[in-house]
Amino acid sequence: MLEILGFVEDIQKSLFLFLPEVFLVVSLILAILSDLFFKRLKFFNAYVALVGFFAAGISLFYIPKDQVGFLNSFVVDNFSIFIKLIILLTNVIIILMSFNSKELTHNKLSLGEFYTFLIGMTFGMFLVTGSLNLILIYLAVETMSISSYILAGYTKEIKRSSEASLKYVIFGAVSSGLMIYGISLLFGLTGSLNIVEINKILQTSPIPSLAFFISIILILMGFAYKISAVPFHFWTPDVYEGAPITITAYLSVASKVAGFAVLIRFVRSTLVAETSAQQEIWTLISSIDWTFVISILSFLSMTVGNIIALWQNNLKRLLAYSSIAHAGYILMGVAVMNQTGVASVLIYSFIYMIMNLGAFICAMLIANEINSEDINDIEGLGYRAPVLSAIFSIFLFSLIGLPPTAGFIAKFYVFSAVIDAGLIWLAVAGVVNSVISLYYYVKIMRNMFIRGIEVEKEPITFPALNLVVIFLLSIFTLVFGIYFSPIINWANFSANIFVK
Repeated sequence: MLEILGFVEDIQKSLFLFLPEVFLVVSLILAILSDLFFKRLKFFNAYVALVGFFAAGISLFYIPKDQVGFLNSFVVDNFSIFIKLIILLTNVIIILMSFNSKELTHNKLSLGEFYTFLIGMTFGMFLVTGSLNLILIYLAVETMSISSYILAGYTKEIKRSSEASLKYVIFGAVSSGLMIYGISLLFGLTGSLNIVEINKILQTSPIPSLAFFISIILILMGFAYKISAVPFHFWTPDVYEGAPITITAYLSVASKVAGFAVLIRFVRSTLVAETSAQQEIWTLISSIDWTFVISILSFLSMTVGNIIALWQNNLKRLLAYSSIAHAGYILMGVAVMNQTGVASVLIYSFIYMIMNLGAFICAMLIANEINSEDINDIEGLGYRAPVLSAIFSIFLFSLIGLPPTAGFIAKFYVFSAVIDAGLIWLAVAGVVNSVISLYYYVKIMRNMFIRGIEVEKEPITFPALNLVVIFLLSIFTLVFGIYFSPIINWANFSANIFVK
């Protein structure tokens, strides 16, 4: 009886920690109900979702920090709050983007389910950022994945969309199978599913090295799939090209950031021993050099992503390979294995959200008007739509990492963290890859401003809402390239991952 009372008391205390997720669940239920009664109002659920995201965002500032709940299976700390705010901001921008998405609005689609699944996917991302239990991590990843499978194929009447969704499901099923098998192996070796308890067991009990290595590798494969790291990236180009561009942008930012959050928390809570010099370098429990393993993933991701992007003519597909390359840059911060590395990941993630979403909105607006995603078809666009082309160029310069844009600051902090950790070869690889990326980003700008200018074409106008959004994002891209201390301070404050 005492155990039951203790369980009930723990649940009651935990509910306040779970307040943002509760708001998301309530908005999810309201979205389902409103779709039944207001089906003819295409964007009604968009406003329901926006209210739910706003309520969840406000509640993040009022819940207690560095607390665990639900029998030590869920944690709230500044690290998870940073990630959750990025996810919420991405959701708001994606909803604003969807109002003028030709793929969604010019078809006889009921968009109620679109926003419902968006809320459901957000709920899964919120869970995964604070999960301390391997089963909860798996369930949260699956909650994210199932919603994303459906959203990727939402425009089902378009052949490539259905194909993208099917490929996403197949690759997702394989990665989920690998991850759950790794979780079962780790549970068999340690007798626990709580990653903090597993950490203590690893420090006190001898574990077979080979079996332990295999279990961790299988779990990391599942995480690498979510962040599109090479060689687990095969789904990314086809899914990004076939999905509605709003979902392509969403997967490239929110899903990726959530994947990095669970990867960092898993490594920090499971594989790192507590030491007095925790901030300088994480002392790994295992004799396996996990820094080298993650460094190789980082090197492969940015190199393969950038090199294959050189041959892409489809704008969405090019940005997909660009996204793979940026996953490699962010992995550089993970490979550092200290709080400075975590801070650099947070800085990069926040800035990446701004510049990548801006680039995708520009790509969507262009595709809406010229009915093409081919880079060759945007020739002369700089004279037909000078404002949009200039803003698009700002985002592309930022993605390259050129000053005075925010992308330069993001790469500077990641490269600095890697150099401070002694991984000089990885920093050199990052710089070389940034130079390679210059070619395919500049190719877009060349087509807009240099080619096709001799042929006179009608000027193009764009919806005011999206122009305002990309204008604000471009302002932030430039401002944070000059005045970046607030982001740096916020990231450093949030880099200390709570471990009970």
